[in-house]
Amino acid sequence: MSTRPADLDAAVATIRSGPQGPTVAAVFDFAGTVIDGPGRGHLPLGRRKPEDVLLGGIRNGMTEGEYARFLRQLTEVLAGRSEADLDELGRQLFRRSSYGHLYPEAWQLIRTHRAAGHTVLLVSSLTRFQVLPAATQLGIAHVRYTPMAADDGVLTGYPDGKTLWRNGKADAVTEFAAAQGVDLERSYAYADAIADLPLLSLVGHPVAVNPDDALAEIADRHRWAKLNFRPRHSPRASDYARTAAGFAGLLGGALFGVASKAPTKDRQQMADALMAQAARNTLRIAGVHLRVTGAEHAKSPRPAVFLFNHQSQFDIIIVPKVLGGGVTGIGKKELTKNPVFGPLMRFAGVTFIDRSNTALAKAALRPVVETLRNGLSIAMSPEGTRSYTPEVGPFKKGAFHIALQAGVPVIPVVIRNAGEICWRNAMVARPGTVDVAILEPIDVSGWDPDDLDENVERVRQLFIDTLLDWPE
Repeated sequence: MSTRPADLDAAVATIRSGPQGPTVAAVFDFAGTVIDGPGRGHLPLGRRKPEDVLLGGIRNGMTEGEYARFLRQLTEVLAGRSEADLDELGRQLFRRSSYGHLYPEAWQLIRTHRAAGHTVLLVSSLTRFQVLPAATQLGIAHVRYTPMAADDGVLTGYPDGKTLWRNGKADAVTEFAAAQGVDLERSYAYADAIADLPLLSLVGHPVAVNPDDALAEIADRHRWAKLNFRPRHSPRASDYARTAAGFAGLLGGALFGVASKAPTKDRQQMADALMAQAARNTLRIAGVHLRVTGAEHAKSPRPAVFLFNHQSQFDIIIVPKVLGGGVTGIGKKELTKNPVFGPLMRFAGVTFIDRSNTALAKAALRPVVETLRNGLSIAMSPEGTRSYTPEVGPFKKGAFHIALQAGVPVIPVVIRNAGEICWRNAMVARPGTVDVAILEPIDVSGWDPDDLDENVERVRQLFIDTLLDWPE
């Protein structure tokens, strides 16, 4: 009989203290467990497009009748279309919409299982067009879904064999376990709906996530673990209004900051005041609070290269606030077109690089070494772009080359929850708390250039470890 952790922290502790290694599986259902299905309410009626059906089918607690209707709609909209086109459509829908509905709590569980060496499996009754883009971003290599039949790359609109609904899903997991040498009695499974009872019954550690009433009753009866993740709602009208006021406060704060230091005729003092006042106003009006650990590392040593993980546009407000003055940044060239941030970042001395042209990007970074040698610190994201999930993306080496050439340390700035406050592609902020951990400075002066890849990966692992085990 499985233990019953009261919350996510207890669930994580149970995983860490339990059996380790690849013979233990962590099986995750998709809709309602890994993602807060954007297809709430009724499945689309009337004339439908493929994107309507694919998004509408990702919904929590789907019933037998709803799944049957979903399959009929798939037949209508997929028949005659190419698999390649649907694969691309699935990626577009994820980047445009679905990514914002992923549960951060699910990511933490997935990452904890991976750290324990467990075999992570994502299983769904939906299609690969809905599931694979998320699996890729979450770093899940093993995925099972309802296959769709095709003839020379053209979809028929019908499933190819048995669907992964109810017992079909459980059968797929049983087959996977046999092929991978997984011990299901020591394994974990996470699901939200009564239709997944056969799946949960397979393993020694079943966990009901946001369970529907029927599953919650069975979980209580069998004393299975239960977890509740926070809903991933789209922005409300009040969020839009608060964000608009926040941007007005940003501009007002920026102008006030520059004006307050204008008598000094010192551009850096004006830039520091601009960022301080703009960030303070925006955070206060938007209702965003920062909870910082390791703040002492932001002040010394200076200058330094501050590295931050990047999931939200709001990061460019958060980072200046926690680091204080004496810091400029590096940003992508596209930001120069932003009517709000572009002019402000230019005034603050941000270096813009063209990521599409490696030679131009390297040339643009050369003056940054002199900036550091002259005493001004640099803040930049080594990922190079915002991530779609809390997963820390691969690090580029430019920041580390700069630090080595300038003879300054790198200081990791780990940001948690920013993607919940403001989704990756959104300009709308919700009120809430963002956690920031500023880690100890890393002296890179003794690094051997031949070992740069290994050292960079160690720094990236610090970010991952901190996100999984947050410092108190």
